[in-house]
Amino acid sequence: MAQQIVLPKLGLTMQEGVIGEWVAESGQRIGLGDVLLRLETDKVDVDVEAEAEGILATTAQAGDVLPVGAVIGWLLGDGETAPGVDAAVVTADEAAAADGATAAVETEVPTLGSDSRIKSSPNARRVAAMSHIDLARVRGSGPGGRIVSEDVEEFLAAVPVHEKVATPEAAQAQKAVGADRAAGQFVGPVLRRRAAELGVDLGELVGSGVGGRITKGDIETAAGRSVSVPVGAQSAEADAPARTTGPKPGDIIPLKGMRGAIARNMLDSLHSMAQLTHGYEADVTALVQIRAELGAESARSGSKPPSLNAFVVKAAALALRKHPLLNAGIADDEVTLFEAIDIGVAVSVEGGLVVPVVRGADSLSIGAIGARTTELATAARTGRLGSSDMEGATFSVSTLGAYGVDFFTPVINPGNVAILGVGRVKDGFRWEGHTPVKTQVMTLSLTFDHRAVDGAPAAEYLRTVSEILARPLSLLAD
Repeated sequence: MAQQIVLPKLGLTMQEGVIGEWVAESGQRIGLGDVLLRLETDKVDVDVEAEAEGILATTAQAGDVLPVGAVIGWLLGDGETAPGVDAAVVTADEAAAADGATAAVETEVPTLGSDSRIKSSPNARRVAAMSHIDLARVRGSGPGGRIVSEDVEEFLAAVPVHEKVATPEAAQAQKAVGADRAAGQFVGPVLRRRAAELGVDLGELVGSGVGGRITKGDIETAAGRSVSVPVGAQSAEADAPARTTGPKPGDIIPLKGMRGAIARNMLDSLHSMAQLTHGYEADVTALVQIRAELGAESARSGSKPPSLNAFVVKAAALALRKHPLLNAGIADDEVTLFEAIDIGVAVSVEGGLVVPVVRGADSLSIGAIGARTTELATAARTGRLGSSDMEGATFSVSTLGAYGVDFFTPVINPGNVAILGVGRVKDGFRWEGHTPVKTQVMTLSLTFDHRAVDGAPAAEYLRTVSEILARPLSLLAD
């Protein structure tokens, strides 16, 4: 029985997704768990796997922007045809033959045609259009004679040079096809456009994704540019992050994808909550000194000391044990105090912001928190975060100290009642009798939902965080 393939909902705030590329071709026999397509969401790019077996028939094309729940394809039984899909009825024998078939190439130039009913896959139609190739000239090797992208690639490789259309678009498409063939895979149009923008030759890349597939991170790494700054992994004394190529005057940036999700979530947050921000100056003199000693020891052992942010995440989590009202959410006119303490750590990525979650942060060691935040930040930079990595935060920490910021007003993530902002470490002083003593201080900015938390409990939470940070040895021993 034919089964629908729908655009999955990968997160509570997800409303739409972009089909980056179909990994499987129409007419291909699919097994349970096989990767069907690469889906681009407002937060992450993920591989969508088959939840059933059958023969694939696609109804959406790479590059399509579709709402959650939209039908994007079908998994068919032998002899079935997908509703509304112009595809040949596929038998088991034909599918097996197609899987092992060698693509046939049309080297002669037949009469040109423009029959819009030619059976072809979305990838094949796209490659043909980019290369100005009439599909009527291409012999299909797929089930029922269906043209697949490999057929178009073989045609491009075999057609005489003087017959290729000499346009910049065609030249670029033919170069991209050659790169895909050299890499042993077909790279989707979104990644191909990104490679073209950065001047990266796809044929020279070795993919780090599933099955060796090329990812956006591979392309941007090859381009030699800093993709993003892992805010959650920055220490306050770190050098300011390198500048990246950004928007230019005259650009129009659509509020779609990640940017659109951020716009919706932040506007909803501010409209639906009574947000107020407290500022608090924490003395971190002892913490800076301890971390310097850890840095010296790590240099001798060849390891890396935990960042200041790891200490802050740990302190924030421990303080939530004493102040559970800050570790809560509001729904249906009720404040629910969460049992788990799962800290979302804001990470800046190209084009926006993601907030992966360090689960059970109050029970983790400083070293484990540092390793986890680094792992999540790296995954965010390279586009390998899964939706499960970013769901379920009960409280969040956002760090802007590396940018030289002291106080700011972070916006609460929907579903929480508070977020802690972390500023830079700077020189301060305190009085010992009549003598000023130099200190190191850090400004903490706590935004809270006044519907759930009053000003005094919020201030008490900040005091507790500050007291914990003032005793860094206790954090290391915990």
